[in-house]
Amino acid sequence: MSPLVRPGTGPLVATFLDLPAGSPGGSVELFLDLYTGDEPLIPARAFMLAPPSSPIRLPTGLDLLSVPGKCLEGPGFGRYVVALRRALTDAIDPARIGVLHLQHLTFGATPALLRALPAHPRIALVHGTDLIFAATHRDQFRVLLETVRAADAVVVPTAAMADRLLELAPGTDRRKIVHIPWGIPDHLLTDPPHRPDRTSSSHLRLLYAGRLTAEKGARRLVTSLARVPGVELSVAAPRAQFHALAPLLKRTGVRVRYLGWLRRPQLWKAFAEHDVLALPSTTLEAMGLVSLEAQACGLPVAYQPVPGLNEVLAASGIAMDFTNSAALARDFERLRTSPGLLSALRQAGRANAARHPLTATAQALTTLGRQIR
Repeated sequence: MSPLVRPGTGPLVATFLDLPAGSPGGSVELFLDLYTGDEPLIPARAFMLAPPSSPIRLPTGLDLLSVPGKCLEGPGFGRYVVALRRALTDAIDPARIGVLHLQHLTFGATPALLRALPAHPRIALVHGTDLIFAATHRDQFRVLLETVRAADAVVVPTAAMADRLLELAPGTDRRKIVHIPWGIPDHLLTDPPHRPDRTSSSHLRLLYAGRLTAEKGARRLVTSLARVPGVELSVAAPRAQFHALAPLLKRTGVRVRYLGWLRRPQLWKAFAEHDVLALPSTTLEAMGLVSLEAQACGLPVAYQPVPGLNEVLAASGIAMDFTNSAALARDFERLRTSPGLLSALRQAGRANAARHPLTATAQALTTLGRQIR
C-alpha cells in the first residue's frame, strides 16, 4: 500500500450512493473501493439502497437503507428524497461526521444528505451519469444546480467532465472545481494477474466489459463487427442487459461468447484471456476505470475517442472509429498482424495505469476534506 495513505485516517465521512447494493458500474466499484472493507482508505458511514431481491454478500462497512420509491422526476421524486432524508437522520449521529461526500450531483441521495446534515462541509463528486441525466430530466437538472451551489468543492476526474458541467451550469463557481483523477486498486498495479504468452492466431480476441446501456456503445460495436472478419467477441455484462441484446445478435449474425457479469477478480483474470478491450462509448466518460484496470493487467485498449477517454488513455491505447466497419476492419487487422504492436500497447498501458493508484485518489480527497473544514 502507498505510504501516502494510512487506512482509518482523516475525518469521518458520510456518503450515500443512490443505487441498490450489487448494482453494476464503475461508480459503484470506486465507491466500495474507497469507503468499505476492513481497512477503508477513507473512514466513512457509507450507505446504499437495500437490493429489491434476495440478500447479497456485503462488504464490511456498507450500510443499507430500505427506502422504496426510487425515481427521477415528478412528485414521486420529492417524496423519495424526503424518505431518504428521514432514513439518514435516523441512521447518522451528526456529531461523529466531519465532512459529506456527495456521490453524484444528481439523484436522490445527494439532496437527502444535504438536508439530513445541513451544517457539514460538502464535497461533491461528479460521475458521468450525473451530467447525462441532468441534461435529460428537469428535476435532475434542478438538483445539479442546487448541489453545485451548496458544495464547498466539486471534484471532477477529468477536464472533460469540468467542461461538460460548465456547459450545463455556466454559473458554476469555477473556483470550487477540483481535478482529482479516480484510481484503481494499488495491488492491481503491483501484483497483476499472470498473463500467459500467446502464440499467433488467425483471430483477435476482443472483450467488451461493462453495462450495455446506450451510452456505452455496445449495440454500435455489434453492428460494426458484423462486417469485420477475424475477430472473436466476448461480452462480460449484466445478464438481463445481454439478453436484451439477443435480437440484434441474431439479426447481424455476430457470434458472441457470453462470460456473465463477472466479479472483479474474475474480470481481471478474463483480461489475460483476451487480446484487446473494446470501449465503443458514444458520449463522454467520466474516467473509464475498466480501461485502466485492463491496462494494469496487460490488456491493450481500443477506444472511441470521446471526451474523458481521450484524456485518460491518449496514446496509451488505440483510438478507433467504432461507427465505421471498414476502418475498424483495417485497425483490427493491423493489431493482429503488426509485429510488436500489441506488446508495445501493453507496455504503454501498464505505464498509464500506474499513474492512477487508488491511494492517490483517497489521499487527495482526504486532504481536500481537511482544507474545507
